[in-house]
Amino acid sequence: MTAPRVYQTEAIIIKRIKLGEADRILTLYTPELGKIKAVAKGTRRPKSKLGGHVELLTHSLLMLARGRNLDIITQAQTIDNFLPLKDDLERIYRGLYISELVDSFTAEHIENRRLFDLLLNSLHQLSQAQNGELVLRYFELRLLDYIGYRPQLQRCANCSSPLQPATNFFSSSQGGILCHECAYQEPIARPLSLNALKVLRLWQDCDYATASRVKTNRELSSELEQVMREYIKYLLERQLKSTAWLDKLKQESHQPM
Repeated sequence: MTAPRVYQTEAIIIKRIKLGEADRILTLYTPELGKIKAVAKGTRRPKSKLGGHVELLTHSLLMLARGRNLDIITQAQTIDNFLPLKDDLERIYRGLYISELVDSFTAEHIENRRLFDLLLNSLHQLSQAQNGELVLRYFELRLLDYIGYRPQLQRCANCSSPLQPATNFFSSSQGGILCHECAYQEPIARPLSLNALKVLRLWQDCDYATASRVKTNRELSSELEQVMREYIKYLLERQLKSTAWLDKLKQESHQPM
């Protein structure tokens, strides 16, 4: 059966690049079609009717016409523009980080409704939550679960033995926690405190409401960030560009006035 020439979909705009003098190519994440790319004509012009509806980190209802190479957005209506997120530089950078994660880990035209819902809910949480770092860690764990890279946190990832209630080790190459004996064979495995392991285990399987009740101090938050960042870097074989923005923002916020 031939696909209809015109179709409608919800989408979250996760990336955009310039095309010619007035157009943009948008990367969209949708509930039924997964990640797709489309052209938004004229959106760089000040009076564009589409422009405000296809900004980065916007949830919109789009009408698209199929094209030879890329589909073309013909109509757009904003569902949620997440204004509280866009009014705060730190929240914006966190939103760009999770959108870059989605773009980096997904191929085009592969449906993943759970990931769409996770992205949408996380943008809502970033617009409201006080603890943005918790939103990021929760998003990272659930994303990795939904795309097949769920880290092994219950048993040793190498020998499957039960883990002792003490400091263990996280191995990016093994995809999870190593017991003390196996960690000796992998010197680059990083120590992971018992508290960090407990938090990761909880967040890996609970809903966001439960995750948000966990209180973390700066030291524990930093440990969780580093272990997840190393694992993601290992999987992608590169560092995400947006991590540099987040690091710079943290450095500036900790500088004395």
